[in-house]
Formats: sequence, structure tokens, C-alpha cells
Amino acid sequence: MKIFIDQGHNPQNPNAGAEANGVREQDVTYTVGVELAAMLESNPFFEVRLSRNSPTEQLGTSNTSSLAARVDAANSWGADYFISLHCNSSENTEASGSEVYVYSESSPAWPLGENILTGLNRATGLPNRGMRVNPGLYVLRHTMMPSLLVEMGYLTNPVDAELLSNDPRSFARGIYNGMLMYFQLV
Repeated sequence: MKIFIDQGHNPQNPNAGAEANGVREQDVTYTVGVELAAMLESNPFFEVRLSRNSPTEQLGTSNTSSLAARVDAANSWGADYFISLHCNSSENTEASGSEVYVYSESSPAWPLGENILTGLNRATGLPNRGMRVNPGLYVLRHTMMPSLLVEMGYLTNPVDAELLSNDPRSFARGIYNGMLMYFQLV
């Protein structure tokens, strides 16, 4: 099973991520992606590629070309699933938890996302905020395989931000466990 892990955002603009409570989204997504890839690669069922192979790797020269580079890499590799990692933000600093976006409710990505949310909740203790449909997201609209965008937690929530910054492995473990449930490997 070929899994493409997109560590959302670049280390700097263009397409840098959100920042709050001293935590940068692009740093968290890079680290969680590397941890998740290592977990998946330890299982012979999975083959993995990352969108960013070093913490300083820049993809594209604009937001659009950055997103296109991620999608093109997954499409040309022939990935079976595309997982884009992100951190959320909100003006409401009490907003907390994980949510997953897919192109449509009928996508095979929907049940995978449900399992990932269960895994994240169990591994991190953060609330499961549920599945969402957003066909307007570039990485969901232009991939040729079932794709999902995982908002792991809120950088604007001090508890979420501390966990994202200090224990990224728990997020990787939650996503991995959710994938094992979905593929019936546990």
C-alpha cells in the first residue's frame, strides 16, 4: 500500500503555515510526517514517500506551485492514499482537537479519516471534532487517489500547541494506529 505523506506548508514563504504560542505549523507537520513515515515503513504492508525530505526543503515558488508540487509527486508516484498533515488555528483559543477533511463523503478517504480521528483521540486525548467535506481544497481536488487533510490540533489552543510541539510522536502514533484499524492490520 503506497502512502504519500504531505507535511503541509513550507519552512518559510511561499506557503508557510500558521504560527501561535511559539509553535510553527510547518515544523510540527514535518516532524509528525517523519515519525509517521518511520512507523509505516516498519510495517511491510506500507511503502511511503514524504513531500518534504528535510526540514528546510521548499516546494514551489508560490502557494499554488507549492501545492501542485505535492500533488504532482503523489500522482506521478501512483500513491494509493494521500495524507496531508496540518495544524489548525482559530480566533477562539479554546477551540481544541482534531478533524479530517475529504473531497466527498463517498470517498474511500472518509472511513480512513474516521479511523485516523479515533486513533488521534486515543493517542493524544484531544477531542475528535469529526469529519468534514471540502472539495475546494487543492490537495483534495487535484489528487488522483483517495486523499485527506488532517488538522491534528489547534496551535492557538495552549494545550494543543504544547502537545503538538512537545509530543509530535503521539500524533504520528494516533494516525498510524488509525491506519492499522482501517486496513485491518490489528
